[in-house]
Amino acid sequence: MRKRGDSDDFSPSYDVDNRELSSKIDEILEELKPYPHLDLIREIFVTGAKLARENCSRGDLKILRSSIKELRYAFTVFAPFRDVPKVTIFGSSRSLPADPVFQTAVEFGRKIVEAGYMVITGAGEGIMGAGHLGAGRKHSFGLNILLPFEQTPNKTIAGDHKLINFRYFFTRKLFFVKESKAVVFMPGGLGTQDEGFETLTLVQTGRSEPTPIVMLDAPGGTYWKDWNQLVQNQFIGGGYVSPEDEALFFITDDVEEACQEILRFYRVYHSSRYVDHARTLVLRLKRSLSEASIKTLNEEFQDIVLEGSIEACGPFPEEEDEPKLLELPRLSFSFNRRHFGRLRQLIDCINGE
Repeated sequence: MRKRGDSDDFSPSYDVDNRELSSKIDEILEELKPYPHLDLIREIFVTGAKLARENCSRGDLKILRSSIKELRYAFTVFAPFRDVPKVTIFGSSRSLPADPVFQTAVEFGRKIVEAGYMVITGAGEGIMGAGHLGAGRKHSFGLNILLPFEQTPNKTIAGDHKLINFRYFFTRKLFFVKESKAVVFMPGGLGTQDEGFETLTLVQTGRSEPTPIVMLDAPGGTYWKDWNQLVQNQFIGGGYVSPEDEALFFITDDVEEACQEILRFYRVYHSSRYVDHARTLVLRLKRSLSEASIKTLNEEFQDIVLEGSIEACGPFPEEEDEPKLLELPRLSFSFNRRHFGRLRQLIDCINGE
């Protein structure tokens, strides 16, 4: 039997208040070796034990059980495609094939796949079906929601192993954002606006990694231009949103511009991560920046640096769990974690090099 403190494999910081039960959890974990993330698996076991000891209701447990099962299955489906970039497309389920916005979604799906991306939609008809039609079955993921009036998957994704049926909106929403490198919104109703504002909120508050967000309309369409008038007149004009937060989204009625906005975002910038107990933000890049370029960044974005400066650096110890990224050049700085519109402007400046 493993004794507490014999190994650093399992973290005891989050535990049940019963030594015998805690030891039994550790015994089970020993059987799961050599899986590398047993410290996190242990916390899942401990959470289950805490729920039992706290007499959690059956209804609450059923919600938790179904959520975990949905998450596990979706992780499994996405896993083989983890290294392929993906774009999520949102829009109305009511758009018909004859609608210009439907044809725009088909064209975007086709062009973004040609650029090396896969397409994620909600699996239904309308814009969702159009995005899949353009992308093709091979390059499509469908995240269907099970409703009382059953939403039928569109013909492109129906029966495909990359079609995932979700019971809960919140688990479904997680994968729309988590698995995508960009999000495209097309004209739609309440559901589209719900997803749009939630995605913008996640990026604006730093709960989601910086991501290109594109509002795409049919040629000559005014849906997103009218929407932006609300943002400018009421949100920004009323002081509810900072002017720099307009940098978080890009409005266009041109498919080629929409694709280029996404590709441009990853021209130099690769990804980001917080290290040093979230005190330092690391920006991973596809190539190094010159000293002059870094100097310019410090001059233009000192307002979002808490202390010190923006500096070139190597990988931090916390990043060793992402070995594929260790060779990438980096910038690091003490980000104030408040002005994410300005952070997006900084990334745009990096990509303009």
